[in-house]
Amino acid sequence: MEPAQSIIKNLGGPSAVAEIAGVHRTRVSNWSRAKEKGGTGGIIPFKHVPALLAAAKEKNVALSADDFLPNDNAETAA
Repeated sequence: MEPAQSIIKNLGGPSAVAEIAGVHRTRVSNWSRAKEKGGTGGIIPFKHVPALLAAAKEKNVALSADDFLPNDNAETAA
């Protein structure tokens, strides 16, 4: 689910993002899971955004705070 799925992919996958965020890999995977299935519905918890933005900058990955906002159009287009 977006936007988590794209952000996780662009930063190197669940294991890399888990290391950046300081959480277990399964926690990161839950960010891409539907709320009905125990996930966050594609939303990355705000407390992790600064670390992920810093890692993106370090890795030269184009990522902004706006990329973390839910986009209803992305879900309906999928």
